[in-house]
Amino acid sequence: MNYKIKVYRHFEKEVKKLSKRYKSLKQDLTILAAELMQNPDMGTDLGNGLHKVRMSIASKGKGKRGGARVITLIATLSKEEKEIGLHFIYDKSERENITDKELQAVLKDNGII
Repeated sequence: MNYKIKVYRHFEKEVKKLSKRYKSLKQDLTILAAELMQNPDMGTDLGNGLHKVRMSIASKGKGKRGGARVITLIATLSKEEKEIGLHFIYDKSERENITDKELQAVLKDNGII
């Protein structure tokens, strides 16, 4: 199975904000992308192909537990190809979770629903 990673608009916007605070964020995301290519189903299953993935931020120095959370969606493009969509990222120290309502709004904003 071939996987490709797609970065959605809302995710890019949040990364831009967070990268001002955490200089290592872009490198950390590169590491996460490689991990997702090896194990697309990593993280907590939220249902309907959505996953909440723990990600460490090196410049924070707190590991995955105190790092960030990334919401991904795995979509089938064809028999041989799937897409791992990066939809939302948030700093664990700023918020505990994302609500279902917020998640629906993000997916709607990204044109998924």
